[in-house]
Amino acid sequence: MTRIQARSSSRSTQQEGQEASGPLLSAALVPLAQWLRAEGYRFTTVTPATHARVLARDAGPARGLRDVFGWSRPFRPALLPARAMDLLQSAGLAEPAGAGLLRSKVRFSSLGAQLCAHDAYPTTAPDAVFFGPDTYRFVQLVEQELAGSPLRPGARILDVGCGSGAGGIAAALASGGAMDSLVLADINARALAFASANAAHAGCSAPTLVQGDLYAPVEGDLDFVVANPPYLNDRTERAYRHGGGRFGEALSLRIVREGLPRLAPGGRLVLYTGVAMAQGHDPLLEALAPELEQGGWDWRYEELDPDVFGEELDEPAYAEAERIAAVALVVRRA
Repeated sequence: MTRIQARSSSRSTQQEGQEASGPLLSAALVPLAQWLRAEGYRFTTVTPATHARVLARDAGPARGLRDVFGWSRPFRPALLPARAMDLLQSAGLAEPAGAGLLRSKVRFSSLGAQLCAHDAYPTTAPDAVFFGPDTYRFVQLVEQELAGSPLRPGARILDVGCGSGAGGIAAALASGGAMDSLVLADINARALAFASANAAHAGCSAPTLVQGDLYAPVEGDLDFVVANPPYLNDRTERAYRHGGGRFGEALSLRIVREGLPRLAPGGRLVLYTGVAMAQGHDPLLEALAPELEQGGWDWRYEELDPDVFGEELDEPAYAEAERIAAVALVVRRA
């Protein structure tokens, strides 16, 4: 296997099972991604429901890198080279799984030519960093928007609620050098550590990382805002899933209402989110359309997928919902 060249913390500096944070976490994720890429590793991340079905077919330990870093199967330490094990353990990213096995607490998903680090399956922790089919659709939306209408020179990009940073990184890579700065913002410090590592692996030059509630920690006008917020009504209110409001739409509404005044002339806001449709009505569109029209904004809205996360309809919060759709809203300031 390819040798990994990167610095890592001594195992003695990180107690087993205690996860590193910030720079220490990023210092392990970047060389792991580089090594996996050199090994030809690729993995397409599916929905949690599909993931569970695949794992149910075979309860055995991992047999290769995709099992370890994609399917989150328990693995024997001898399966990985010593340097990879050292990086995982120095950052507290390997946890005991019984019978002498370990489990990686990090996954790597293919995103174009790069790999994107995020939390392992299942993402049950309140501060988990999630990646899934929504991420692929979100990145495609961002890339298509910039392909049709490139950024002006010196543009300032913000990924608000960035999570893994996939949207902001995609925007920066697709800007064709027009970008002046990339800001990755999230209320979750763990998300910023993952986003920082993913930006470094993708070759994005030193993004600005800010922690806080939506736009609060970000100063100045913005030329290109992208957002893929939590949009479900999660009964445990996990931060990466729970959007607030009746059906989970509250955070999406805030992103638009608080973000539009921050756009520079000609600036755009690109929102990818989900909406629970009830009795044929789209509550997000019905709330925003009058405001956008009254404000004279140039905007478009479309359904990208009419039926996502159908299993959520079994939850009491969705008793009156017919379906959950993935939608896109793009707003431009004149």
